[in-house]
Amino acid sequence: MEMIRNLVADHKSGKRVGVTSVCSAHPLVIEATFRHALRNAAPFVLIEATSNQVNQDGGYTGMVPVAFRAFVEAIATRLDFPLDRLVLGGDHLGPNAWTSLPADAAMAKAEVMIADYVRAGFAKIHLDCSMSCADDPAPLPERTIAERAARLCRVAEDAYSGHPAEAPVYVIGTEVPVPGGAAEDLDTLAVTTPEAALATLDMHRALFRERGLQDAWERVIATVVQPGVEFDHMKVVDYRPDAATALSAAIVPVDHVVFEAHSTDYQTPAALSALVRDHFAILKVGPGVTFALREALWALDAIERETVAPARRANLRDVAIARMKAEPGHWRKYYHETGDALDLQLQYSLSDRIRYYWPDAEIAAAQGRLFDNLRGEVPPLPLLSQYLPIAYAAVRDGTATLDPIDLIVAHIGATLDAYHGACNPNV
Repeated sequence: MEMIRNLVADHKSGKRVGVTSVCSAHPLVIEATFRHALRNAAPFVLIEATSNQVNQDGGYTGMVPVAFRAFVEAIATRLDFPLDRLVLGGDHLGPNAWTSLPADAAMAKAEVMIADYVRAGFAKIHLDCSMSCADDPAPLPERTIAERAARLCRVAEDAYSGHPAEAPVYVIGTEVPVPGGAAEDLDTLAVTTPEAALATLDMHRALFRERGLQDAWERVIATVVQPGVEFDHMKVVDYRPDAATALSAAIVPVDHVVFEAHSTDYQTPAALSALVRDHFAILKVGPGVTFALREALWALDAIERETVAPARRANLRDVAIARMKAEPGHWRKYYHETGDALDLQLQYSLSDRIRYYWPDAEIAAAQGRLFDNLRGEVPPLPLLSQYLPIAYAAVRDGTATLDPIDLIVAHIGATLDAYHGACNPNV
């Protein structure tokens, strides 16, 4: 995939550039991403699906890889975003969705998934075999992780049949907490040591070459390490450049490889800029953008309470909380409070597990009714200023209308602005 390889090459040559990887399957987040890219003339957009979201069994979105591609491309086409500027990636692709199975069975499932992703045109593949399966020791030995990654890389290479210039690029490593944020309280994090980061690269390089994957190794663009950023339910661990100085320096002499930073959600604009400067040139964001989506929806719910008669209200917020309590499968392992404290976590935890519930039929119906109500009772500017000041500013300067979708997109855009500024500091 030349667009990403060229960006990495530019970074390695000394240019302070990076790319934002938006990891979300929500249509409004994806729409906001494309509209933001068009407004800022971004050279390309990178959207990624995780192995739990999208796989051959449907994942929690109900989509297989080819369906996810069609879903994203349909949004791009509706917005007149050029499809040749869209890059799709697969995140944490390995046995993660099937760790309850023995390793052989889980890896067989992962092989099918990897092949499906590649055949569906996903061009950025994160080979992640760090998780222990049912009959594995915990944690897995580093060599086992690398051997399994090389095995999946071979499957990906065999599945690809397009032009060599557009062959998949790969990301290795996974020294981060579970996808979606930590489940426990955090204060500080141990930064990956330079020795560990380089050892991971050396082991993968050797195993790739043993398996005849030299060409694929030249397309390894990044390794995932822990730069010291994370979030739990109510706190953010901010990036401290001084703690990552040695790690940052270690990647400089490594050809064609940068760092990929996961869990950068909620970092400040200054921290995001420092990450890119320090060679974390791929910044992943997921819950951060869906958290912004939820903020906007709750604000619209508040506006509805002020402008729409009680009998006609959608009461989206109440419906969503009730549905989360009725179907606790997506949050029960993560939220442990009761009563009002649980309500606080359900709505406002930075891990944003409410994002799993937006497709719920009752919640989706309430959202649609909310939008209809606010199209019939157009929000007055003072209320918009009160509840959605970012969208209010966009309306006043003519970049957004008073339509609910425009207001949501404008609010999400503020989060994307921070990433764009970090990745394109000279624009």
